[in-house]
Amino acid sequence: MKQVMESVSVDAELKALEVRCERFREIFRRIQAEIERTVVGHPETVEGALIALCSGGHVLLEGVPGLGKTLLVKAMAAALGLPHSRIQCTPDLMPADITGTIALVESSNGKRTFAFQRGPLFASLVHVDEINRATPKTQAALLEAMQERVVTAGNETHRLPEPFFVLATQNPIEMEGTFPLPEAELDRFFYKLRVEFPPVDTLVDILRLTTGRAAAAPKPVATPEELHELLALPREVLVADDVYRRAARIVRATHPGSPEAPESVTRAVRLGASPRAAQALILGGKVKALLAGRFNVAHGDLEAMALPALRHRILMSLEGEGEEAGGDDVVRAALDCVRRTA
Repeated sequence: MKQVMESVSVDAELKALEVRCERFREIFRRIQAEIERTVVGHPETVEGALIALCSGGHVLLEGVPGLGKTLLVKAMAAALGLPHSRIQCTPDLMPADITGTIALVESSNGKRTFAFQRGPLFASLVHVDEINRATPKTQAALLEAMQERVVTAGNETHRLPEPFFVLATQNPIEMEGTFPLPEAELDRFFYKLRVEFPPVDTLVDILRLTTGRAAAAPKPVATPEELHELLALPREVLVADDVYRRAARIVRATHPGSPEAPESVTRAVRLGASPRAAQALILGGKVKALLAGRFNVAHGDLEAMALPALRHRILMSLEGEGEEAGGDDVVRAALDCVRRTA
């Protein structure tokens, strides 16, 4: 009798997990479809940004101007029903311009007092446009807020809203007057997504959408409770020990001199990906598993997340730069090596 009751209990738990997994997929795809009504031709970018959001991470978008990066942030904010802000980075932008500052204000009774005036960082979705045009001092203030989720002004600490998601953009072509992000600061970004120029058919769809009658703006399609489910459920997805080990081996294979690293990585790389890269692999893999209808992470989920999670965390050597090798080449070589030696 006891065994029967335990079996019934396990079956009920599995059924509940299946229901939660299906609900996660339905909410995620509903939000994705609403965003893609406006952001045409970038399904992988939209999915990657939503995966990062569900995993609690930030995204660095790289692409030339005019590909819809700003539109993506606005559409995400509208579909999720979250407040958003935009920070246009320039060399004269100061840390207080984004975090806020202490100002002298007049109260309702006529008395003057000092109060903290919040900056544009105090929004749930923050679009940081052309982050590499801000000075290192301003970049550091932004990235500190991304990591700690707080802003300190004077002797007071102000907590940023939850959820807090930064989507920063940079132009990979124009380098004049820019301040490239140091590797330690790039490491704070969960993913680096590349926004590619669309093919002809997609470009035609964009022209139809943007040069005719104004299309309806995205509308909120997720409640706060549903958004909480999106953020909470991935942490509960199961990960087997061999999957943890596979993630660790993939990251180690990007390090020159490591037993897991292929010869091409040893020759072209100066410094491999950090432990944060392995965390991004696991967390992104959990969301991928849920989207596939599973409550456990597979090796394929890790491989699907490898490029966006690792490409910006690899520092090339002089020889690698001379060969014009990039982070994507290193990640692909690492994945091939790990597969062969599995």
